[in-house]
Amino acid sequence: VSKQVLEQVLRELQPLCTSEQQFLQEFFRLGHDSVELQVRMSTVSSPIPLSSLAHPWEEATAQLLSEIFSCLEPELRAFLDVCNKVHPLGCLQVLVTLSDSVFGTWGSSSAAPSSFLRSLLGNALLLAKSNFNKCIGTLCKEMEEAKAPSRTRVGILPCVSRFQEFVAFSEEVFGTSQRRGELDKAQLRLASSVFSSINNLSTANLRVNTDMVMMENFHHIHNFLCQKNIPCLEGKKREAKQRCRQHMEKFITTYLGQPLEGLSHFFEGVKARLAQGVKEEEISFQLAYSKQELRKVIEKYPGKEVKRALETLYRKIHKHLSPEENLLLELWQAMEQEFIRQYREFEELIQRCYEGSGIALDFTMEDLLSYFNSITVSN
Repeated sequence: VSKQVLEQVLRELQPLCTSEQQFLQEFFRLGHDSVELQVRMSTVSSPIPLSSLAHPWEEATAQLLSEIFSCLEPELRAFLDVCNKVHPLGCLQVLVTLSDSVFGTWGSSSAAPSSFLRSLLGNALLLAKSNFNKCIGTLCKEMEEAKAPSRTRVGILPCVSRFQEFVAFSEEVFGTSQRRGELDKAQLRLASSVFSSINNLSTANLRVNTDMVMMENFHHIHNFLCQKNIPCLEGKKREAKQRCRQHMEKFITTYLGQPLEGLSHFFEGVKARLAQGVKEEEISFQLAYSKQELRKVIEKYPGKEVKRALETLYRKIHKHLSPEENLLLELWQAMEQEFIRQYREFEELIQRCYEGSGIALDFTMEDLLSYFNSITVSN
């Protein structure tokens, strides 16, 4: 509604000012050599820079119009202020509407606009641009300083939702506006602020895994930008995808050792000894990594216990992961692939360092695959 009203006001301003200008020029014969109008510069405050006027009579006309319409600029400013407050992002609509009026209407009009009107709308446009910049600055600050909600399932952060709302609204408002370049800069600024806010989670004292929250939010941003297909945000879209993958990998690494924590710890020690130069055939003679110690560790992880531990892990992930992102299946499949890789690594180390001992894990690769499949199907 505010857009339509503002457009109507701007449409009526041009014929009003133009007709008044024509009357003044005809009545006082401004622009004719036969008549001169003496204008006292000291008694009239003109908003028109002298250097911007091509002829002295334009100066005279502009000063007369500024006296006749002395209340027009403050009233227009007050009206624009009302339009800004109609919607939280109303300044975007005001900027676009004013720009379209200034560049569109004048560009297609056969009659040159009055210098008074040029100045009036030019000042209004500068004000709209200033309000737009202030709005973007405020949004950036709010996003960067936003605190993560302290709940069990954090989900999509408010700053991410705010960014999404801004992009959706601004794309609808700006469209093919000549102010597109300014919107591109604003969207990039806001995207950087959102990314910064998500990065700040690494130092936040969350009740859930930080990498999970960061993964979800970057995943959400990437999906949203894929839908919008905005050229200036292509780089941010790729970055969001990369960051989502990075935090997923970190999350998997963090939780991977839980079901097989003892085995993971044991074989990490074996790899450390190998890295220090201990020969493979000598590993089993190390007191902490003897065959007897390995058997003790393996006994703690029978197949049933491994399956139970995986089920517990699945429930924990499901509890903290937001359902709207549909990341559970993707994350669980990635977790499965990493478990398979870890299992193969354990088997390889046993074959290399404990060859001929007859030692083997209590569960097979087929068992592991069936555990994951059973958990996926039952949930």
